[in-house]
Amino acid sequence: MTSRLPRPKKRFGQHFLTDRHYLARIVEAIDAKRGDRMVEIGPGTGILTAELAPRLERLHVVEIDRDLAAALEGRFPNVVVHVADALDFDFTRLPQELRVVGNLPYNVSTPILFRMAEIAPRLVDCVFLLQREVVERMVADPGTPDYGRLSVMLQYRFAMALALHVPAGAFTPPPKVESALVRMRPLGADRLGARDELLFARIVAGAFSQRRKTLRNAVKSFVDEDAFARAGIDPQRRGETLSVAEFVKLADAAGP
Repeated sequence: MTSRLPRPKKRFGQHFLTDRHYLARIVEAIDAKRGDRMVEIGPGTGILTAELAPRLERLHVVEIDRDLAAALEGRFPNVVVHVADALDFDFTRLPQELRVVGNLPYNVSTPILFRMAEIAPRLVDCVFLLQREVVERMVADPGTPDYGRLSVMLQYRFAMALALHVPAGAFTPPPKVESALVRMRPLGADRLGARDELLFARIVAGAFSQRRKTLRNAVKSFVDEDAFARAGIDPQRRGETLSVAEFVKLADAAGP
């Protein structure tokens, strides 16, 4: 099977999943139902597409590689192929209550995750295969070494869980890192939200820009002493010790 694979293109960060055991476990984790509205990012050779398509009425796929996209055209009667970069693709063209799945290229995984955060109200869930270190940062708790800006900004929008570890040998060519499967479920309209989300994002970015700085020094452009007092947060703390809820509280205290 691996001899028939197309040559991976480094510019797209391509590593094709080829291990059938891990494929079956990923399909089980996705648990596609007939009426699901689903889009697969980066179908590549179509190994996951071939498992999902028979389970769904329709499956959209977004593939940047024109050669791989052309190979998928017409292969599955219920698969709609979009030749596009997932970073530029307008997901609002697709139905609401959307499920998003895929093996994300390591070199653009973080920007794609932030794209998902932007459209979170339209989503049912996301199930992504990613670099293991990225997933560990996504699900990290406050006060741990992996907790950072990515953790806060995604946990602000999603409940997340690491579902499966996948070894490098499950891919062709094997990447230099391990992978993991993560599930992201939007928190919903009743989640805790900041009044000024742009200010919230700026405070979070500032808090982690230099991890050794205290909050007083790291976010002094956005938060004054009175705001710290109103939020009940010690300005001598460091960003990695604050929960998502505390970042929201600080942003609200600092805003108009």
